[in-house]
Amino acid sequence: MHFVDVKSILNNSGGMRGMNLYRGCSHGCIYCDSRSDCYQFSHDFEDIEVKQNAPELLETALSSMRARRMIGTGSMCDPYLPAEKELKLTRRCLEISDRHGFGASVLTKSDLILRDLDILRSINGHTKCVVQMTLTTWDDELSRRLEPNVCTTRRRLEVLETMRDSGIPTVVWLSPILPFINDTRENIEAILDGCVRAGVKGIVCFGMGLTLRDGNREYFYEALDRSFPGLKTRYIKTYGNSYNVTSPRNDELMSLFYRVCRENGMISDWRKCFAWMNEFPVKEEQLSLF
Repeated sequence: MHFVDVKSILNNSGGMRGMNLYRGCSHGCIYCDSRSDCYQFSHDFEDIEVKQNAPELLETALSSMRARRMIGTGSMCDPYLPAEKELKLTRRCLEISDRHGFGASVLTKSDLILRDLDILRSINGHTKCVVQMTLTTWDDELSRRLEPNVCTTRRRLEVLETMRDSGIPTVVWLSPILPFINDTRENIEAILDGCVRAGVKGIVCFGMGLTLRDGNREYFYEALDRSFPGLKTRYIKTYGNSYNVTSPRNDELMSLFYRVCRENGMISDWRKCFAWMNEFPVKEEQLSLF
């Protein structure tokens, strides 16, 4: 872990402003796209870069912003890495967003987010807070092989249920699904059943598969050699150097996905999910002025 001062913290992401408080990750997920060469890491991926002046930059940015909106975090790096337990960068930035009346959208795989439930409730009480969780693998043993340093899917669902009970809306990322590993009907059904029980608002799913680019492809294949001997050869033979690596069971599993979402009132179109998450609520008292 190393500390840096950066020049800015917010970036434009559609209708939402996004921030990444850390750079790199210690979760160890074998499929991580953030390892790709295109992101131009100048340090080891596990050597977490801490943007130590992020709270001060955020305070300045929100103080000068004329229109309030949603502030997102977690798109490139989980805001609840183990280092966050002591550093509390994410908590401090959520407190700043809350104080200035901005909304928050947080994407994580960690149950450490429960530490900040008080702030998330506060934000959701006067604007809007959305908690997003990535779920890929129902089987605990398999989950630990694919995502070794994060809590299990069942624990993440407990987090979603806690958010539901606190009145905080949630979204699940059903991604990635790895061909020949977790692209089974049983796995998808179990995760979807969990989403229904947790009352999630919507599910982001780009299809049953994953993406592989230079950098993360090599890491992924090394992990396959360690944990799934012989599977790398099957991937190379089936997909070559393709960017989009789609499960041969995509049509069947996507049909299941759409049906369960439709029957349970969950948003299944990722574009609509993003549009809803980006939407900043307008208070009734503001409308009454017109």
